[in-house]
Amino acid sequence: MTNPALATLLRGPAGRLDLLPYAALLDLAFERVDGELQLVMPFADTLIGSPGRLHGGAISGLLELAGLLTVIAAQPDGEALPRVRPVTVTVDFMREGAPQETRAAASITKLGRRVVNVHAQAWQADRARPITAAHINFVLDWPEK
Repeated sequence: MTNPALATLLRGPAGRLDLLPYAALLDLAFERVDGELQLVMPFADTLIGSPGRLHGGAISGLLELAGLLTVIAAQPDGEALPRVRPVTVTVDFMREGAPQETRAAASITKLGRRVVNVHAQAWQADRARPITAAHINFVLDWPEK
């Protein structure tokens, strides 16, 4: 099931995401900007794929986590939390990621009781010029009552 401490953390205005091992590896933090949950991935040499470019796997992981955390944050308070599992992740690489801070945010396009569809984007410096986008389908496994 989803960690209740993570759901509580996401209700705040900002914080580090060290509760998730892959997020800790990427040194991710989050902040709320005009009510939107944005993930922030600072640049580090360990994120380089080809010389001078961010590794596609790090960017894809950032997008998947943006989608996952947006789904968790959308769950109603006071209910048991579901296990959230990605079923399909399709990533479109639009331009190369430069060695600088990268941000990502996701929006829910369908929020059902069992299936959630999400669109996520990552950008650097200029949100109007995303470097990647992803469509992600999640399945929610609810605990038995």
